[in-house]
Amino acid sequence: MFVFCDARCTLRVFLLLTSTLRSASTFYLPGLAPVSFCEKNQAGKDQGVPDCRSEIELFVNRLDSVESVLPYEYTVFDFCAQKSEKRPSENLGQVLFGERIEPSPYKFEFKKEEQCKHVCTKTYDTKKTEDRQKLEFLKKGMLLNYQHHWIVDNMPVTWCYDVEDGQKFCNPGFPIGCYVTEDGRPKDACVVNSEFNDKDTFYIFNHVDITIFYHMVEHEAAGSRLVAAKMEPKSFKHTHIDNPDCSGVPMDVKNKFAGGEVKIAYTYSVYFKEDKNIRWASRWDYILESMPHTNIQWFSIMNSLVIVLFLSGMVAMIMLRTLHKDIARYNQMDSIEDAQEEFGWKLVHGDVFRPPRKGMLLSVFLGSGTQIFIMTFVTLFFACLGFLSPANRGALMTCAMVLWVLLGTPAGYVAARFYKSFGGEKWKTNVLLTAFLCPGIVFADFFVMNLILWGEGSSAAIPFGTLVAILALWFCISVPLTFLGAYFGFKKNAIEHPVRTNQIPRQIPEQSFYTKALPGIIMGGILPFGCIFIQLFFILNSIWSHQMYYMFGFLFLVFIILVITCSEATVLLCYFHLCAEDYHWQWRSFLTSGFTAVYFLVYAIHYFFSKLQITGLASTMLYLGYTLIMTLIFFLFTGTIGFVACFWFVTKIYSVVKVD
Repeated sequence: MFVFCDARCTLRVFLLLTSTLRSASTFYLPGLAPVSFCEKNQAGKDQGVPDCRSEIELFVNRLDSVESVLPYEYTVFDFCAQKSEKRPSENLGQVLFGERIEPSPYKFEFKKEEQCKHVCTKTYDTKKTEDRQKLEFLKKGMLLNYQHHWIVDNMPVTWCYDVEDGQKFCNPGFPIGCYVTEDGRPKDACVVNSEFNDKDTFYIFNHVDITIFYHMVEHEAAGSRLVAAKMEPKSFKHTHIDNPDCSGVPMDVKNKFAGGEVKIAYTYSVYFKEDKNIRWASRWDYILESMPHTNIQWFSIMNSLVIVLFLSGMVAMIMLRTLHKDIARYNQMDSIEDAQEEFGWKLVHGDVFRPPRKGMLLSVFLGSGTQIFIMTFVTLFFACLGFLSPANRGALMTCAMVLWVLLGTPAGYVAARFYKSFGGEKWKTNVLLTAFLCPGIVFADFFVMNLILWGEGSSAAIPFGTLVAILALWFCISVPLTFLGAYFGFKKNAIEHPVRTNQIPRQIPEQSFYTKALPGIIMGGILPFGCIFIQLFFILNSIWSHQMYYMFGFLFLVFIILVITCSEATVLLCYFHLCAEDYHWQWRSFLTSGFTAVYFLVYAIHYFFSKLQITGLASTMLYLGYTLIMTLIFFLFTGTIGFVACFWFVTKIYSVVKVD
């Protein structure tokens, strides 16, 4: 089945399919089209190698750290910069994730190797306040282990090194430098070199050895394609800055500098190697395969499937045995005396569809939850097919945002339909709340987080123009579509229930501890959370530890399992409560599966304290702020699944029972 296929193999399948159309026309996804390279004297159409480049550009992205939520632009750290060239355009997803890609002074010619080439020299006079601040910021970056992210041919330049059990890990980034503490303990990357041994000293990686692997294209006169770019960071205190030789002691910067000038010369070496084993379509594999945890993913899937089988067995037993017997017994009651001795869930048939308290708020939540559900399903489906692979930067977030904006109509329609079925008449308030309540809460939280990022000077701060664009998408497209959906929802007749509602509400008997609302809600969220918590670990890793997430096949499967588990757990508890003659099922069904979001919040806080090394008040506030946004979205998503499942269940069982 295709859901077991992650983004790598689906990308290969897609490229294989598109290659069969080559005779008619060549088609590639935006951002995924291959670029051919050839030597300088071969470039150009007149040489028989059309669309072939000789210059290889290296782009630089933002710098980030696992010890801070605040990313910074490359130029903030005063590295060698290319100011004259225009920055490449970024899509909405890249801007929202804080990616800031810009050109760099590192330029290569295909197959032209360079040894210890000088890029620039940065001089800091510690007597000048501006220079001292720049040097201090550079030290702070090394102390917090900020990482470079370089890009060649839309592919990360990776630093591959050995880890435990003889495995090799390829990191799509490398550190600015490292720090040796006052007691002589090397931190982070300082462990890679025994010469990094001076106490209370920073060592900056001012030299990189870059190896670019290429693959000759067979059966085509299209030159070569780049299939990998690997690098190794090094540190040299160049004795002759104008004519460096990349030898000698490491480039150190004392933490407590007495005064004077500090000169840092940046250099690089570049090498080219042919690799006949890697094809262009699978060039990301070596990065993704070095990331562990595929076995854990399968364990997660098996764990989730066991929970689903257990729940499905319980629901099947209720449906096929208990419920079937109940319906048969209720329908065989012919005499008035038998009818007066009704028991179980049939007793509450006159109250089961009584409108809930706060029906307005529930209908608004259901509308927003439907919007999020469809958005998530479609986004994951496209990601599964390889359209939103890591090579297509920012595509995942852009797709989700565009879908959310366009799905205002289902949100307004569902909210209006349920609000009308609850007997509500304030349709204007309902449609306004659907359009503005939940999106407004998310935007307000997001805006406060953005103010913090602005204050800290982070690259993740959304530019004012982008904020205006987001508001324009919301007010000019999403809101009118929500109004349109609500118009059609209110125009239709109210949902017809299979049984009539009594005028006088039935008194609910005293409930045992297990059939009370709160214990049921708390228990109901445990099983759905148990299906996703391992997958959740990898998602949080990709967000906060800056690891690539590419296993969308696994994620789509877990998504389906989550939907089934939420539905079955809610239906199960709904049946037990109806048997206990408690007919307040609407809010309870929403909150039962929605409580999974509370477990998500608790897990995210546990992850913060146990897995992350984030320091500083601003980073902590940003983590909590973004986590609250994710919690609200997850609450609406899971709550809607639970309510819809329970609504279908209740409608179904009362439609097959004869009621006088």
